[in-house]
This record gives sequence, C-alpha cells and structure tokens, in this order.
Amino acid sequence: MAKAIEVRGLSKDFPVSIKGASIRAVDHLDLNIEEGVVFGLLGPNGSGKSTTIKAILGLLEPTAGETRILGVSSKNPAARLEVGYLPEAPYFQGFLTGRELLSFFGKLSGLRGSEIGARADFLLERVGLSDAADRRLAGYSKGMLQRVGLAQAMIGNPKILILDEPTAGVDPVGSSEIGTLIRELNEEGKTILLCSHLLSQVEIVCDRVAVMNRGRLLKEGALDELIANRGSDTFRVDGIGAGDRERIFDLVKGAGGRIEASNSSLQDLFLELSKSSEGEAPRGDGQDG
Repeated sequence: MAKAIEVRGLSKDFPVSIKGASIRAVDHLDLNIEEGVVFGLLGPNGSGKSTTIKAILGLLEPTAGETRILGVSSKNPAARLEVGYLPEAPYFQGFLTGRELLSFFGKLSGLRGSEIGARADFLLERVGLSDAADRRLAGYSKGMLQRVGLAQAMIGNPKILILDEPTAGVDPVGSSEIGTLIRELNEEGKTILLCSHLLSQVEIVCDRVAVMNRGRLLKEGALDELIANRGSDTFRVDGIGAGDRERIFDLVKGAGGRIEASNSSLQDLFLELSKSSEGEAPRGDGQDG
C-alpha cells in the first residue's frame, strides 16, 4: 500500500536562550502512514504532536530528518495540494459568514464558478451548519467554529485530512457526529491523521495509533493489537443472569485468572506509556532543555 505520509528521523529543536540552549520538541521520530487509514497521533500536552504536524505540512523547518506527503517532500509546496488541515485552535475572520469563509477557501483550493457555492452548501449541511450558513463567524460558538473549520479542511476534496483536536469545544452529541463523519470520509477513500485527547473516540474511529511523549515515539501499531498485547486477555460477557455470573467467576478464579471491573482500553495503554516515559529528559543542541 502506498504511503500517504512519511516521517523519517524527524527532530526539531527550539532555542530557549541567547546562550545557545535549546529544547528538543521532536526527537528522531519515524512514522509511516499508509493511504486509506485513520491514524491517531496521541500524547499528552507538550509531547510534540503539533510540532510533528507542522513539520509534515512544511510549516516548520526540521532540525534533522525529513517528511513527505504522497512521496513529495514537505519542503515542496506541491506536497500540500492534496491535504486539508484543521489546526488545534483555528482562527477565522469574524466578519465573514460560514458560507463566505468556505467560498474563500474554495477559491484558494482552485474551485471555480458555481461549484464553489455548491460545494460550500454541501459541506455546511454535512457538518450541521446549514442554518448558520449566513451568520457571521464572530457569533459562532467554539463548537460551531470547529465544525466550520472541518468543512474548510474538506472544501478542496483532498485525499488527506490532518485534523488536530477536531472535537475541542464540541458537545458530546456533536463530537459523536464528527466521529461518524470521520469514518464516512475514510470509507470514501480519504486518509486521516487525527490528533485527539478524546481517547474513546480514537478507539472507535482509528485503525492505527502512535503514542508520543517528550518528543519520542513510545508505541505504534494497529489499535486492536496494541490494546490486546498488554500481557493479558480480556473478555466482555453480556446478557447473563446472576447465577451464571457466579459460575463464570468461580471458573475464572479456579483457572488462576482474575475478574476486573473494566476492560483493557486505549486509555489504559496511553496512561501506562506516558507514565513510563516521564523520567526521560528530551535531548537538545547546546544544553538539554
């Protein structure tokens, strides 16, 4: 399968003083994201996720290593022709309406004439903003701004979507709807790189995940394999009566097993990896930050 995004030996240092000290935000990171997958990039705040995304998009010059999109170096502006991007904290001109914003980005994406309006109307409906299409963005809530930001990422119908916290500030119903939309877009053939702190949603929508902390890759692989291969087998049993439950408990205990109140989850893995890496200091050029 072709590579949608390649990250090879990526490191990024930021100066922290005039004496040459620096802190390493990303440390020798390698990632390969295949076409047609939903890939979750996870990590606590400050782990290097957003820096990695900006390097992939060519918005930051790496200290070392390289990134490529569909085989094209991120240093080449042509690499971004097939990418839609929703930043973590999008800023849009408040005097524009939702429809005007999408028309503007549609023109930037190469759409012309009536196809701009048709595409804008289609996407506004798809993200649930048809009723607010002609309201100024200054009157949009945080959740509405995330929705219109997702629409602008899709305006050019790109092959790849990079979404940094797409559900930030969105209520639970809206978050669920965005998760459903992400899966629909993937079923339509789009590759999606998703950063999210909403781990329950990541478990539902992502095929593969990578967990970062302090700029380093801790674990990467297929989601079901990462959760399963944690030293124990976990089962969920539904629809049984109290008597059957006692017999199952006795059987498990008799076999040397144990009963826990909850299943192994992505959150368990995330917390385990993050805590295990807390003692590792990031490297930097000059002094360690």
